[in-house]
Amino acid sequence: MARDPEDLVEVDSDTPDLDGSVLLVNFDGFVDAGNAGKLVVEHLLERFENRVVATFDVDRLIDYRSRRPIMTYSTDRWESYQAPKLEVRLLHDTAGTPFLILSGPEPDHEWELFTAAVMGLMDRWGVRLVASFHGIPMGAPHTRALGVTAHATRPQLIGDHQQMPNTLQVPGSITALLEFRLGEARRDAVGFAAHVPHYLAQTAYPTAAVTLLEAVVKATGLDLPDDSLRESARRAAVEIDRQVNESAEVADVVRALERQYDTFAEAAGRPSLLSDVLEQMPTADELGDQFEQFLAEQRPND
Repeated sequence: MARDPEDLVEVDSDTPDLDGSVLLVNFDGFVDAGNAGKLVVEHLLERFENRVVATFDVDRLIDYRSRRPIMTYSTDRWESYQAPKLEVRLLHDTAGTPFLILSGPEPDHEWELFTAAVMGLMDRWGVRLVASFHGIPMGAPHTRALGVTAHATRPQLIGDHQQMPNTLQVPGSITALLEFRLGEARRDAVGFAAHVPHYLAQTAYPTAAVTLLEAVVKATGLDLPDDSLRESARRAAVEIDRQVNESAEVADVVRALERQYDTFAEAAGRPSLLSDVLEQMPTADELGDQFEQFLAEQRPND
C-alpha cells in the first residue's frame, strides 16, 4: 500500500502567504562540531518571535531507544517527560521578511517519506530555497579565520565558498538526502559546513555559529543580526586563549597547527586546508591527543 507523505505532518491551516520564502534546516543527531548549527537555530528562535506552522509525527520517525528522551524522577514519581519535537517554525527577519526553520532530532525512519513530506510543504508554501548548516571538525587552529565548505544543487548558489577538491563516500544524513532529492527535482538548495578546530568540536563554539550565519545571510538575503552571537564568540575566544596560555603543551600544538595552516594557505593554488587535507594533514588523533587530555582535566562548565 502506498504511503502518503502528508500523513507524517500536521500543518497549521492559518499559515499566511509564504511564497518566495526560505527554509532553514538543521537537525540534532548528525555531525555538528562545536554545536555550530544548533547555536544558529537557538540564536534565531531567541531573537525573533516565532510560532509552529507544521509538526511531524516523531513516533513514526524517531528511534527512542537510540536517543532516549529525558524524563525527570522526583522522590516517588515520574515528574516530567521531554518529548522530542520535529517542527517547522515561522519567523520574520528584521526587515519583516518571512522565513522558516525546520529543526529537531534527525529522523531515524522513513527518510524518503519524510523528504517527500518536506518537499510537499515547500510546494504548499512556495518556498524558493532551502539552506542547511552545521559544523565539521577540521585540523585548523582557532587563531585563524574559519573556513566554510559549501555545496548546492546549482553551482551559482555556492558563490565564492570553498568546495571539496575530490570525491568522497561518507555516511548519509537526512539533510544530504533532502538536498539530493531537491537537486533531482531542479529545486534550489544550499548547505554550509563551518570548519571547527577539532579540539573544540565537543563544546559550544559560537565563532563557528557566526561564520555559518554570515554564510546563510549571504545566500538568502535575509536580514539576521548576529550581535549576541558575536559577543558570545568574543567571550569564548578569551576563555580559549586563557586555557591555551596556561598549558605549554597545548600552546605547542596550537602553534604547530598554525604553521601547517599557514603553509597550506600560502601555497600556490591551495586556498585552504581542504586542498590536500586527506593526504597530508595529520589525523585528529595525532594532533589532538594532548588536547583531549587537557580538556578532560577541565571542569564540566569550562
